[in-house]
Amino acid sequence: RENSIHLCNPHLEKMKEDILYHFALGTGTHDFPALFGDVKFVCVGGSPSRMKAFIAYIAEELGLGSPGGDYPNICAGTDRYAMYKVGPVLSVSHGMGIPSISIMLHELIKLLYHAKCSNITIIRIGTSGGIGLEPGSVVITRQSVDATFKPQFEQVVLGKTVIRSTNLDEELAKELMQCSKEISQFNTVIGNTMCTLDFYEGQGRLDGAICLYNEEEKLQYLKEAYDSGVRNIEMESSVFAAMCNLSGVRAAVVCVTLLNRLEGDQISSSHDILVEYQQRPQKLVGYFIKKSLGKV
Repeated sequence: RENSIHLCNPHLEKMKEDILYHFALGTGTHDFPALFGDVKFVCVGGSPSRMKAFIAYIAEELGLGSPGGDYPNICAGTDRYAMYKVGPVLSVSHGMGIPSISIMLHELIKLLYHAKCSNITIIRIGTSGGIGLEPGSVVITRQSVDATFKPQFEQVVLGKTVIRSTNLDEELAKELMQCSKEISQFNTVIGNTMCTLDFYEGQGRLDGAICLYNEEEKLQYLKEAYDSGVRNIEMESSVFAAMCNLSGVRAAVVCVTLLNRLEGDQISSSHDILVEYQQRPQKLVGYFIKKSLGKV
């Protein structure tokens, strides 16, 4: 069944041209169906270098492109985001935090709509702080929750608070979990992901420039989060889930944990270990894409 992108904006139909300013792309200057019409999988992550590494990895896994080949940044006309493509896979950076990924998603969803893409799967691959998990564990998000553990994204629109659902595709999460069992290289769990507005106070850290609570209060809060089903903390999943829901896009969040927040706040693992950890979501999602395309 063809599942097309749904745009929740009737005003776009009246526009002669749609300029995706932060991508340096536009419907008046680029042929979106020709450039992106074959896309079926979109992977997004915070760092431009990580998303470039992912496109090189998936190209090799799918047998597309040449070994060691270079993949040009489609958004080279801007320094806000980076975008790479190989075959049916698009890889896009989104920066850090809800505002940054929100801007990127508005333009990405419009890009997929203008390209007449269908049956799209969007997966955020990233890093996070774990709760009660060994560093290096991978969390597939069941639902994104806010800092009060509610599965919702709250936004002020025209001065009024709008609350949107942050559930993610349950079947997709199960498919990804099955893929992890098949590759059997690292611990993977399905759990809730807490999305915060801040890296320090918002996540109960003791090592920021400002901290007006004690260690006991911090641990009590993190244990409450754990008891509510939260297994990791990051800063993008809530708006990601909300926007994909509204657009009718199948979506998932797959993040590796860099530390167990019940045991500390600072990321102290070596660079080499962190690089290996960061490759774990790429390996899982890469395997899922291969399996989906019948290449496993």
